[in-house]
Amino acid sequence: MLLTIRNMVCDRCKSAVWRVLTGHGLSVRQVDLGEVEVEGQPSLAELHRVNDALRAEGFELVDDRDAALIARVKAVIVKLVHHSGDADGRVKLAEHLSDALHKDYSTLSALFSQVEGITIEHYFLLQRLERVKEMVRYGELTLSEIADRTGFSSVAHLSNQFKKLTGMTPTAFKQIGNRKELDKVG
Repeated sequence: MLLTIRNMVCDRCKSAVWRVLTGHGLSVRQVDLGEVEVEGQPSLAELHRVNDALRAEGFELVDDRDAALIARVKAVIVKLVHHSGDADGRVKLAEHLSDALHKDYSTLSALFSQVEGITIEHYFLLQRLERVKEMVRYGELTLSEIADRTGFSSVAHLSNQFKKLTGMTPTAFKQIGNRKELDKVG
C-alpha cells in the first residue's frame, strides 16, 4: 500500500517517518519524499494511530485524493530543487512533473492553483529561492554559479526575483540570513 505523507522535505524527514511507521508495527518497503510504501493493508485504526504519531512529529497522512496529488507535486518539486545534486538547474517543470506523476500538466496545474492559491510555477520559484538562500549562506559559490545551478538565466535575473520576493538583494540577505523551513514555503 502506498501512503502519502505531507511535510516530508529532507532525508531526516524520511528517517523520522520510517521510525514512526516501524514503531507502530508497519512493515516499510520504501520511503521517499511524500510517499511511503508499506506491506499489506493497515487497518483504519492503525492508520489513525500512525497519523496521530506522525502529526506529533510534524507530518500528516493525506487521505484525500486531490490533497495526496498536491502533496506528491510538492514532494517532486522539493526533491528536484533541493535533492538533485548540483546539476544544471534548468529543467522543463511541466515535463518533469508530468513524467514523475504520470498526469497531464494542465490537470496538475489547475488543481494545484485551485487548492493552494498559487501556481505550481510560483511554488517552484519559491523553492528555488529557498535553495538560493541556502547556497548564499554557505558562501562557497559565486552568485553566477548559484544562478546557474538553480536555473536562473543570469545573476541579474536571480537578483531581481530574489529582491521582488524577499525585499532584499542576495548580498543583503547573506548578512541577515533569514531562511524558511521547506514545508513552510508557499
